[in-house]
Amino acid sequence: MQIDSEFLQKYNVSGPRYTSYPPANFFHNGFSDSDYFQALKESNEQKPENISIYIHIPFCPKRCHFCGCSTIVAQRKMVVERYIRALKTEIKLVASQLDPSRKVTQIHWGGGTPNSISMNYVEEIMDWIHNHFVISDLAEIAMECSPAYLDYEDIDRIAKMGFNRISLGIQDFSEEVLKVVNRDPPRHPVKEVVDYLRLKGFRGINLDFIYGLPLQTLESFRETIARAIAIRPDRIVAFSYAHVPWVKDAQKQLESIGLPNANDKVNLFLQAASQLTKAGYSSIGIDHFTLPDDDLARAFQNNQLHRNFQGYCTLETTGQVYAFGSSSISQLQGAYSQNYKDILQYMEAIEHQGTAVERGYHLSRNERIIRSAINSIMCNGLLDFNELSVEFMITLNDLKELLSFDPLKFENFVEDDLLHLDDNQIRLTDKGFLCARNIAMLLDPALKSGEGIYSKTV
Repeated sequence: MQIDSEFLQKYNVSGPRYTSYPPANFFHNGFSDSDYFQALKESNEQKPENISIYIHIPFCPKRCHFCGCSTIVAQRKMVVERYIRALKTEIKLVASQLDPSRKVTQIHWGGGTPNSISMNYVEEIMDWIHNHFVISDLAEIAMECSPAYLDYEDIDRIAKMGFNRISLGIQDFSEEVLKVVNRDPPRHPVKEVVDYLRLKGFRGINLDFIYGLPLQTLESFRETIARAIAIRPDRIVAFSYAHVPWVKDAQKQLESIGLPNANDKVNLFLQAASQLTKAGYSSIGIDHFTLPDDDLARAFQNNQLHRNFQGYCTLETTGQVYAFGSSSISQLQGAYSQNYKDILQYMEAIEHQGTAVERGYHLSRNERIIRSAINSIMCNGLLDFNELSVEFMITLNDLKELLSFDPLKFENFVEDDLLHLDDNQIRLTDKGFLCARNIAMLLDPALKSGEGIYSKTV
């Protein structure tokens, strides 16, 4: 696969990441606590019936300069304990609004750095969840962990709590790169940690990396990916660094060190993709590589891959997402609801009224259809107009009109072998996944482009 400067000039534009539709910048503060309660009740009658739970832990021992998440540098014990109490209050209130027969098929802990707090707190919340929800025997229970703060005793404890999946945020094996982005290196050899996780029954083990960071070169990143392949985790993820200094001021520090240009950045990814596929990993979605027998690989092959704010999952296990904690976003069938990002505002709101809604968004039926179309492109590289029209009971003509579909808009993508197009389908090529966001943008009638609003698409 060859990518040149002409290709980048044509396709490397600002665009939404489409982890949700509409994107989070459409959320507004006219969405209230009462709107959230109504959305919770309505979600009991909507698909999917499954429940996905997201727990946001905002605390980090230190702030990585590349981070785009809502985090706070480690706080005193009393603040963490107050936060845990707020989580429990919020969980209990939301659970009281949901049909008790619905089952939880996913629990995801993200942050921040969830494994930077005491495992006693993690156990307290997990026990609380079990007390208020019915957990499926096949539930995926996952935690994002920094290997810098992960001990074998921690693995023992979370395994006993029922965790069966884990994402290790390596980012880069080069200690020089980690140092300039203010991230601590792994505490223990990563291969030994992965071997121990397998011994404890974990599956779907992720090693996560970021490309596009300062000091990364083709040679250094080749070595990083080679080390990852030698460890042989179930999944290796190569995330594109999203440079949005107008949102996260700390990222400006990376500019003074120097970031790879667009051409160098995409070549880092292409090299990694080549290494991984040659090593037997399957490329799925826009940034994931999995062993062929992994659940995500099978879902992708069957066009059953799904995606939410927490990442890729299968349609079999996905549920409407009920999110808890500061900045967390609930992704329901009919609405999005985001909590206060400021941890103090979040805790005070929960203590006073049990909810902490800062903003949200009600989706119209048309927006749900557009969301499904974009998700299909972003996850499976496929949009089948016939299937979508049947799913939403809409005529093909009305569907294409809703999506502002015009074959002429896709001419460049067809000519550059990025997708195949006919009256019934849009199907991305392997190279086309590099431009999945660009292609999704052509199906988004509400999109207003603008430099400085979104990160680059390639």
